[in-house]
Amino acid sequence: MALLKTHTQTHHKSKLRNSRENPISSSSSPIPPQPLFQPVMDSQFMHSSFAPYPSSYNKFNNALNAGLLNPLSPPPNPDKARSSPTLLEMMSSEPDSHSRNPIPAMNFNPLVKSTISIQDKQVLLQERVLEIMGGCSPGNQFNNLSSSDVKLTLSSKDGLSVSMNVHRQILVAHSRFFATQISDHWSKQQRSLPHLVEISDCDDVDIYMETLRLMYCKDLRRKLMKEDVSKVLGILKVSAAIFFDAGVLSCLEYLEAAPWAEEEEKVTSLLSELHLQTAGAGEVLKRVSLEFGMEEEEGSSEETLLRLLQVVLEGKDEKARRDMKGLVSKMLRENASQKDLSKESLYSAFNSCLKLLRSHFLSAASSDFMNVGQISRQADNLHWILDILIDRQIADEFVNSWASQSDLSEAHSRVPAIHRYEVSRVTSRLFVGIGKGQILVSKEVRCLLLQTWLEPFYDDFGWMRRAWKGLDRNVIEDGLSNTILTLPLGWQQEILLAWFDRFLNSGEDCPNIQRGFEVWWRRAFWRRNNESEQS
Repeated sequence: MALLKTHTQTHHKSKLRNSRENPISSSSSPIPPQPLFQPVMDSQFMHSSFAPYPSSYNKFNNALNAGLLNPLSPPPNPDKARSSPTLLEMMSSEPDSHSRNPIPAMNFNPLVKSTISIQDKQVLLQERVLEIMGGCSPGNQFNNLSSSDVKLTLSSKDGLSVSMNVHRQILVAHSRFFATQISDHWSKQQRSLPHLVEISDCDDVDIYMETLRLMYCKDLRRKLMKEDVSKVLGILKVSAAIFFDAGVLSCLEYLEAAPWAEEEEKVTSLLSELHLQTAGAGEVLKRVSLEFGMEEEEGSSEETLLRLLQVVLEGKDEKARRDMKGLVSKMLRENASQKDLSKESLYSAFNSCLKLLRSHFLSAASSDFMNVGQISRQADNLHWILDILIDRQIADEFVNSWASQSDLSEAHSRVPAIHRYEVSRVTSRLFVGIGKGQILVSKEVRCLLLQTWLEPFYDDFGWMRRAWKGLDRNVIEDGLSNTILTLPLGWQQEILLAWFDRFLNSGEDCPNIQRGFEVWWRRAFWRRNNESEQS
C-alpha cells in the first residue's frame, strides 16, 4: 500500500498511524498557490554526475529525423519565412562549452542509460498526466484550484511525482482509506488551505490519478466502457487498496460483461490476489470456474467428455471429425490429472467401435458391401481411441483384445484391400507403441499379436504406403523391428526368416526391417561364435 503523509512548516510535527501504518503530519502556515501540474524529478537525477544530452545534439537528432539532412530533399526557399531556425542556426546558438563536450551517446556507462530511462519516463508521465488533467469531470471539479481544499501529491517508487488539487469531501465520501486518514479532527488542525497530502510508493501514478478522477463521476460504469481490460484491472487494484467501494463494484461489473479471454490469467490472478469479499468477484470468476457457480453434480465432467467423445465418433462430416479429434485429443493431453475421463469410459467407447467394426468387416467378407464404408470409419475411430489410451499409459487391454481377433484376421483376405487397409493402420500403431516402450504387455500377448495380424499387415502395407498421406514408413518399420526383437530368440528367427523371403519377392510393398534382421543375426551367430572361441 502506498504511504500517505502531509507536510508542515511549523517547528513541531505530530504523527499518526492508520491501520496500514501511513505516517501523517499537519501544517498551519499559509501556502502560496501552486501550479496545476508540478512534476518533481528525482534529486539524484538532477544532481547526477552524468549530464543529459546537450540540446544541440537533441536538435541535431530532430533535424535528422525530420529529413532536413536528407541530400535528396529539395533546398528550402530562401524567400519563404521560416517558422523554425535552420540546423546551422540551432548548432551555432549553443554555448561553446557544449560543443567541446563529447556526445554522451558514445558513453556506454549503464548509469547513463538509467538516467535517460528516468527522463523518458518523466516525459511520458507528463504527457499522460496532461491528458488526464485535460479530461472533464462533472462540474469540472477535479483538479480545480479555486474550489479545492487538498493538494495531493503522488510519488512513484522511482522518484517521479505529480501534484493535483482535490476536495476533502469527495475523498472522504468515496474512500474509507481517506475517510480514516483525513478525518474532521485532522482537518480542524490544519489552519491553512489547501492541506498538503502526499502518497508515496505508487505503482502507477497515472492509474492512481484515473481512479481519483472517477470519484467525481456519477456514472462510473459508463466511464469505464471507454477503457480496455488492462486499464480497468489497474483501477480495480487501486480502488481496492484505498477502499473505493463504488470503483471496485464498477470494475467488477465491467469485467463480468467485457470479453477478456486473452487476458484471463491477468484477471484471475488479480482477483485471487485481492481476496475481494463481494459477490461481484464471484460473478466474474464464474466465467472460468464452476466453483463459483452452481454446485457441480458428481460425474458431470466425465459425462460431458463422454458426450463429446461420442459425438466425434458418430459425426458425419469427415473434415469436421478430423478437426474435432485433434481438439479433443489436445484437451485430454493437457489435463495432467487424467481424472476427467476414466479408463472404463474409454474402453466402453473402444468396445462399441470394435463391435461395429467386426459386424461390417465380417459382412464385407461375406460379399455384403452395403455398409462397407463403415470399416474404415470404425478403424479410424479405434486408431484415435488407441492414441488417447497410449497417452494415458492404459493401452494394454487394447492390445489383448486386438490380438484376440483371429476371426477378423482369417476374413481379412476376403475383404477388398481398398476397404481393409485402414484396419492395418491400427496394427501398425500397436507395433510403434510396443517398439517405443509406450505399451508394456507380456511376451505371450506380443507373440499372439504378431501371429494374428502380421500377415494381414504385410498384405496391406503397399496400400498403406500409397493411400495413407501421413504414413511415416521409417517409424513403422522401426516399431515392427523392435517389437519382434522383444521376443525370445527362437521366435525372432522364425518371424525374420519368413520376412526375408517375403521382402525379396515384394520389395517396396513389404516393410523393410533389415535393422531388426541384423540385430537378430548378431545375437544368434556372432555372439555364439565368440562364445565358442572363448570356451
